[in-house]
Amino acid sequence: MNKFDYKNIFKNKHVAVSRAISMVENNDPNIVHFYNEVYKKSNSALRIGITGPPGAGKSTLVDQLISCFLSEKKSVGVVAIDPSSPFSGGALLGDRVRMSKYSDNDDVYIRSMGNRGDLGGLSRKAQEAGDILAASGKDVVIFETVGVGQAEHDIVNAADYTAVVLVPESGDEVQLMKAGIIEIADIFIINKSDRPGSKRIERTLTDILHSFSKEGSHIPEVMNVTASIGEGVKELFAKIIDDIDLFEKNGNLKKRRLNRYENRIKSLISERLDNEFWIKEREDLFKNITGSINSVDTPPNSVVKQLISNFKIK
Repeated sequence: MNKFDYKNIFKNKHVAVSRAISMVENNDPNIVHFYNEVYKKSNSALRIGITGPPGAGKSTLVDQLISCFLSEKKSVGVVAIDPSSPFSGGALLGDRVRMSKYSDNDDVYIRSMGNRGDLGGLSRKAQEAGDILAASGKDVVIFETVGVGQAEHDIVNAADYTAVVLVPESGDEVQLMKAGIIEIADIFIINKSDRPGSKRIERTLTDILHSFSKEGSHIPEVMNVTASIGEGVKELFAKIIDDIDLFEKNGNLKKRRLNRYENRIKSLISERLDNEFWIKEREDLFKNITGSINSVDTPPNSVVKQLISNFKIK
């Protein structure tokens, strides 16, 4: 396929969806048509971010949430971001294997993508993949991301609602995160809560949330689940839906989507300028300027001035 198969994407043909997402990942030159054709049909889906440290059971939880949405007659697309190898750029891409029971279900589409070194935990192309899934008619798009912490704010730029998944052993980690983790979470989920320490981390989180919360702001709920056996999942699902309904009524959801749109434009501008700036000649000049230990005596601003002196936007 040398162009986006819009017709079959809009008809929810998963082969066309897969090809289109591959084109996005590979920076296919035909991607420019994506913004003109696919994007305008991609704004109705609810987007949920699921983030948390490795081993927190995010994929198991997502699997359970898919079942909950299906029971409500909602179709679901999942973009699961796996850690990329720092050497090969490859990813483990295990989520589709773990959720293979949905492979024959037209109401569920799951795609694993490598984060390709993005510190935000969310692949640069994940939002475009989410747009394609939304354009295919998926009611809900779930982004499952790598890690949690200050660097994970990227998820906020992709999701309407963000859940942070922790485990009872995350107590010390939570103490270190504090404000950073609170800024990205709409709800905290303590998974594997049948393990010792779940009550302790629940109390710690609750205390931190009340200490850092601003008057009139949304205070995230702390909920306990054991996703592997489905315990607490229905209650969690109901709370997520209640929160989203509240955000829709108070205008918070609309505000978030507008912020996401603005941030996305800024990100695209940065990416385009970066790509246009670092041509081979400028890379060579940069290496020549900084190639000597004595170069550290040159003020960085002077180097910048040299590099951008003849830079013009195409």
